[in-house]
Amino acid sequence: MHDFERIFQCFPTGITHQIQTLNPWTKRDIEEIRVYKNKEMQIFAAGKRISLQDRVQGNDMIQILNNLMRFSYHTYEEDLAKGFITIEGGHRVGICGKAVVEKGKVILLKEISSFNIRRAKEVIGCSDLLMPHVIEKGKINNILIASPPGCGKTTLIRDIARNLTIQHYKVAICDERSEIAGMHGGISSYHFGAMLDVLDGCPKAEGMMMLVRSMSPDVIITDEIGRDEDLYAIKTCINCGVSLITTIHGSNEEDLKRSAIYPCIEDGIFHKLVFLTDKPVPGTIREVVDV
Repeated sequence: MHDFERIFQCFPTGITHQIQTLNPWTKRDIEEIRVYKNKEMQIFAAGKRISLQDRVQGNDMIQILNNLMRFSYHTYEEDLAKGFITIEGGHRVGICGKAVVEKGKVILLKEISSFNIRRAKEVIGCSDLLMPHVIEKGKINNILIASPPGCGKTTLIRDIARNLTIQHYKVAICDERSEIAGMHGGISSYHFGAMLDVLDGCPKAEGMMMLVRSMSPDVIITDEIGRDEDLYAIKTCINCGVSLITTIHGSNEEDLKRSAIYPCIEDGIFHKLVFLTDKPVPGTIREVVDV
């Protein structure tokens, strides 16, 4: 059974049956399954929304979550406090409920009200056209990939990492939200070469510094950069001779000017700016700008 289809078995019997009766093409194209307490589940597939008839009862919410975690609560305890878990296959489950706050920090979510199960996608070869911009004269460029949400940034950098590892570069992934490498039990859910180190669940600024100090990578790949504390880590990587490939939310250069890391762009730290679009499909490269 396909790894994502195992998720269908986590729901109450009636809902599982409704999903299984969908046509094979719809099931193949499922992107999100949104679960709401005492409301109809919503499935998004190939740009369409499908509303299931059966409602998820309140007492089913915890049972579904336990099924997704395979009753391994302690494995996911820290991630649950952040509002998400990454399950086998690299699929991400966003969770909403009542936050329990202690000393200004969320320590627990209870009274679960909704889930968003996002299907992890591996599109092998989607970075092939970009690789001549990634590697020039045997050196990996510093690259910033920008797009609005849902345009394939994470999928693209995942495949860039795959391409670099199979070319025997030492690649380190700082995967703060467990989305790029999809680690589960210390093993990635995706297809990479041997030369890959993954620091999973670690804040980006701290994680990049740890990787520079300990793993001697040729390149660090991370996702959704943009906080003030990221600036020092970026500059440290570059000053240590480590290349950086990362992403940021934004549609154009004007959007980037409003980011905390725009000084890095002005200083020429990034060699290339890559802008993505979802037209005609997510992951389409709209423009590559030489800085």
